Amino acid sequence: MKKLMVANWKMNKNGNEVMEFLHAFKPKYSQKRDAWIASQALYLKLIINEGVSAGLQNCSEHVSGAYTGEVSPRSFKEMGGTFVITGHSERRQYFNETSRSLNAKNRTVLAEGLTAIYCVGETLAEREANLTLSLIADQIHQGLNDLSLANENNLVVAYEPVWAIGTGKTATPAQAQEVHAFIRQTLKAKFPAFGDKVRILYGGSVKPDNVEELLSQKDIDGGLVGGASLKPKDFLALCGDV
Repeated sequence: MKKLMVANWKMNKNGNEVMEFLHAFKPKYSQKRDAWIASQALYLKLIINEGVSAGLQNCSEHVSGAYTGEVSPRSFKEMGGTFVITGHSERRQYFNETSRSLNAKNRTVLAEGLTAIYCVGETLAEREANLTLSLIADQIHQGLNDLSLANENNLVVAYEPVWAIGTGKTATPAQAQEVHAFIRQTLKAKFPAFGDKVRILYGGSVKPDNVEELLSQKDIDGGLVGGASLKPKDFLALCGDV
């Protein structure tokens, strides 16, 4: 299974900066690891036109209708997009998304032939209260319930300990592996036909200087990367192209 590095640029980069990044990144990218990029929706066509897998950071659970300001996953697929990040901790925190509401988004994303990268993870208070595993089990069961169209190619799970996002703190490789192994076990029980093949990403201050140790863990299949994906040199390093 090829490792997967997903760049989540959040609300960073304008159009010129997107093109500057792509022109620096593409000539040196060897495809040793899969590289996907989720920019602001405004600039995704620029990425698609350069032949790089592009994804939304969020989408509507609906494909059309009177939903002002929403982005249709169907329209995105028609544009050439390939994946959608669902349930990122910032969406849960700032926009009150829940695992139950995200279930509808995941089902729509899969129905439209896109890959869902479903995010799960705990806050520092929840970790300190020893709620990590039970919380993640609930997030998986609620968010991925009744996904009849899911398979190992269109479902990715990203574990992002909220306390390690943008803080410079990183779960140790052993801490990350413990949770990833639990996620793997949970996915195998929920999806016996393919749960052992779903790629599980780690997201939480992944950087060039810690990525190799993280990826050496048995159940860490790649990274969901924020800040370290904004510079072509750093993202190339994360993709194994030092």
